[in-house]
Amino acid sequence: MGPSPGGTEQVLSPYLVHPDELTQLVGAGEPAFRGRQLREWLYSNPVLHTRDMTNLPIGLRRALADRLWPFEVEQHQVADRRATYKWLFRMPDGAAIEAVAMGYGRRTTLCVSSQAGCALACTFCATGQFGFERHLQAGEILAQLAYANAFLRSRPLRSAPPKVTNVVFMGMGEPLANYPRLREAIRLMVEEVGMSARSLTVSTVGVVPGIRRLADDPWPVKLAVSLHASDDDLRSRLVPLNRRYPLAEVEKAAAYFFRKKRRRISLEWTMIRDVNDDLSQAEGLAAIARRLRAHVNLIALNPTPLSADRPSTSEVIRRFAATLRSRGVNVTVRDTRGTQIDAACGQLRVEGSSGKGEGPARRRVLKLTR
Repeated sequence: MGPSPGGTEQVLSPYLVHPDELTQLVGAGEPAFRGRQLREWLYSNPVLHTRDMTNLPIGLRRALADRLWPFEVEQHQVADRRATYKWLFRMPDGAAIEAVAMGYGRRTTLCVSSQAGCALACTFCATGQFGFERHLQAGEILAQLAYANAFLRSRPLRSAPPKVTNVVFMGMGEPLANYPRLREAIRLMVEEVGMSARSLTVSTVGVVPGIRRLADDPWPVKLAVSLHASDDDLRSRLVPLNRRYPLAEVEKAAAYFFRKKRRRISLEWTMIRDVNDDLSQAEGLAAIARRLRAHVNLIALNPTPLSADRPSTSEVIRRFAATLRSRGVNVTVRDTRGTQIDAACGQLRVEGSSGKGEGPARRRVLKLTR
């Protein structure tokens, strides 16, 4: 933890300070209730600027003004007729992450990142194609939610609640590879922000020890397992982690999660043309889904820069889904959101944020000032 705001050294963002220690952050001579007030502004009622923390002294607001967030907001992008936002956040050490907010009528879902980059190198995911930089701290994960809530208050998504109702840990990184910080971020979202654990979904490509740890933790979060293949040979090619944790072990851990939480698991399946979209894969997936009593989400591959793979056709996806349903599996063909701003599943990456790899000119990019 850094010194008080009156010191000469840089003070940590309050989001990187444990909530119980915020009284120390506000500085010597301030009454204890200042820490409680700051805590409410950070978690219960977040604002974009400290100047809006109206019950804090002006001096304290000014001292925290340049360090409220643990990142700079480098870009804000809009898609789907203002039903999707994407933010690029830049950390002081140069690491960058992205978060995506999506409006679905009665729900506003935020997809948060848990790592800067990803080390798991799944072939269909842009984040993995560009490698791993570092784990995010719990406060850096939580701050994505706080920033989105502060932003949405004045600029809500089209026809959606002006605050985040659901969080999915499906952004950059493998959440279960950063387990201690993921766990603390979940705790903060539930105990400080006041979100229901049932509105939080953790996605994994199959980190078996992490699935079991998540099952043993107290919060009834949802689990989504990115499967993408129903045999080990193909899955090891698409998801290299499968060589360490093969399908049988992933299924066993998922079954353990279901027994502990009594919460239905989702199986995520990226539809890749002529790779994993044939009848044999559908049959294998149906068998796994029936054993786990799981729901299946199908989503067409979103193109990524370092892969020549292409999405399955709509007709093939329809037949694949029909095969699953005929075998008694609940299945949803997921809507693709944010493709024009590289905000769709598997597209999050930060290469090009300095201008080298920018997408189509039709993107609407808003440079934000703080």
